[in-house]
Amino acid sequence: MSRIRGLAHAGAVALLVALPFPGLATAADRVALVIGMAGYKTINPLRNTPADAALIARTLRDLGFETETLNDATLPQLKAAMKDFAFKAETASIALVYYAGHGVEVGGQNYIVPVDVAVQNATQLPQQAVSLKEVLATVENARQLRIVILDSCRNNPFPDAAAPAVTVAAVTGDAGNLAAGALPAGALPKPATESKAAAANETPATETAARSVVPALPDGAAPEQAGAANAGADADATRGLKRGGLAPASPERGMMVVYAAKDGEVALDGKGDNSPFATALADNLRKPDVEIGLMFRQVRDEVMALTANRQQPHFYGSLTGVPFFLAGNQAKTEASPADKPAAWQKLAPDQEVQLAALAGDGDTRAMIGLGYIALTPDPVKFDPKKALDFFTAAAAKGDAEAMYELGKLYEKGIGTPQDVAKALDLYRQSAERGFADAINDLGFLTYQGTEGLERDPEKAIALFTRAAELRHPQAMFNVAALIDDGIVPGKGPDDAARFLYLALRSGVEDVLTQLTTKPTMFKAETRKALQKILSENKFYEGTFDGAFGKGTQRSLRLAFGKDG
Repeated sequence: MSRIRGLAHAGAVALLVALPFPGLATAADRVALVIGMAGYKTINPLRNTPADAALIARTLRDLGFETETLNDATLPQLKAAMKDFAFKAETASIALVYYAGHGVEVGGQNYIVPVDVAVQNATQLPQQAVSLKEVLATVENARQLRIVILDSCRNNPFPDAAAPAVTVAAVTGDAGNLAAGALPAGALPKPATESKAAAANETPATETAARSVVPALPDGAAPEQAGAANAGADADATRGLKRGGLAPASPERGMMVVYAAKDGEVALDGKGDNSPFATALADNLRKPDVEIGLMFRQVRDEVMALTANRQQPHFYGSLTGVPFFLAGNQAKTEASPADKPAAWQKLAPDQEVQLAALAGDGDTRAMIGLGYIALTPDPVKFDPKKALDFFTAAAAKGDAEAMYELGKLYEKGIGTPQDVAKALDLYRQSAERGFADAINDLGFLTYQGTEGLERDPEKAIALFTRAAELRHPQAMFNVAALIDDGIVPGKGPDDAARFLYLALRSGVEDVLTQLTTKPTMFKAETRKALQKILSENKFYEGTFDGAFGKGTQRSLRLAFGKDG
C-alpha cells in the first residue's frame, strides 16, 4: 500500500498522489485463454491435450472466467488470439493462459509450438513458434494477477533436427543461462538411430504414456521405419524428450508461471482421458476459499501422488502480497491492495497453519502474509513486533515487498524504534529490485525532501518516470502531469497522453474521476493526444479537439473497462 504524499500541479490543481487503490473496475474481471494443440503435422500428434484443454476451460468458466478457447492453431491464428487476449487482459483483475501441447527450450528461450510448425533446423524455430516471453506479455498488463500454465514437457521436441544450443542437461537460473552440456550453435545432435536405440533400451510403461514429440514419419515411410521410430516414442512418450528442460521463466511480481513438470521430468498423459496435471489442476481450482498460493501447492502434491512422485509441477514468479481466492465465498470479493492485513486476516485457520509451515520452510510470500496478518486492527491479534520479524526474515531473503513494508515500520516506528535512515535504506533496496511502490514513494520523498534526504526534483522525476514505466498507476498519472507542465525534458503531449491512457487502463477509479471531472487540469494538446490514442484503440470516434464532451467521456469509461 502506498501512502499520500503531496505534489502540486500547475494552476494549484493537485496531482493524483500515491493514494490507496480505492477500487478496481469490475468489467471482465477474470479472463482466460485456453490453448490445446494436438494435430501436429510434422511431429507426432498428442492424445490428451484436447481433453485437457476442454476440462480446464470448463473449470475456469464455472469459476467466472470469461474464457476463450483455441484448438489446433496455426502460428498466425495463435498470434492473433494472443493479441486480442492481451488487449482484453488490460482491464481484467486476473488474466490466465493455459497451454497444453508441445513445448521446447532452444538457445535458452522457451517456445510453445503451433500445429503447423515445420523446421529443418532449430534456428528456424523462433520464426515458427511463440516464445514464452510473448505469452507472458499477453497477461502482463492485467491489473492484479497474471498466471501462465504450461502443461507440456520442458524439453526439446525436435530430437532429430539440427538443434543449435539445445539444452541436454537441466537448466537452472534465469532464462538464457543454459546448463553445461548445451550443444554449440550449428552442432548436430546424435544421429536418429543412436537416440532411438537408447530410448528403446528403456522400459515402456503404459500408465505413464504421454505426449510424444518424436517427429512424424515422412510421406511414404515404410512400416518397418514406423516400428523403429515408435520404439523410441513408446519409451519416452511424453510432451518432450528427456534431454533437458525449458529454461526457468523470469516473470515479474504478480506473475506466476506454472510448469506441469520441473526440470528434467516429463508431463505424463496418465491412464484416463486427462493427464495427471490437468486432473489435479481442475480438482484444486474448484476448491472453495483456498488461497491461490496454497492451491497450487495442493496441485503439486496431488500430481506427485497420482504419478508416484515421477512428476512434480514447478512454479516460477512471485505473487503479490495480496491473497487471492478463485472459488468460494472469499472469491466474490476481490482482494484490496489497500488493505493487505484485512485481506490476509480472512484466511481460514487451517490455511494460516499451512502458511506458517511454508514460512518455516523459507517461503517469503508466506512470511509476508503472516506479517500482514500480525498488523490486523484486531487488538487481540495485533502484534507489530511479530510483523517486524516476518518482514525482516523475508527481506533478508531478498524480497522487495518485504523490504518496502519493513521500511514503513521503521519510518513510522511501529514495532520498533523509529529509524528514518534505515527506512530510506530499505526503500532504496526495494526500489533497486524494481518494486514500483518503493520507487514511487522514493520519488515523493525526494521531491519534497525529508530527514536524511535532500530535496532533488530532477532525481524525483526520474524515479516517478521509472515507476510509471513499471505501470504504477499513480506514478503514470503524476508523470503525465509533470510532462504536461513541461518539467520533463524531451517529453511532450504524446508522452503525457500515453501515460494517461495507461493509467486509465490500470483500473484505479481516481484516474477516471480526475479525467472526467477535471479534464482541464491538462493542457489542450495533451487532451487532443489522449483523444487520438482512444481513437486508435477503437474507443473514440469524434474529432481531436481537446474538448471532453459526452463522446470523450463515454470513451474514457469504455477504456477504463466500464459500460459507456
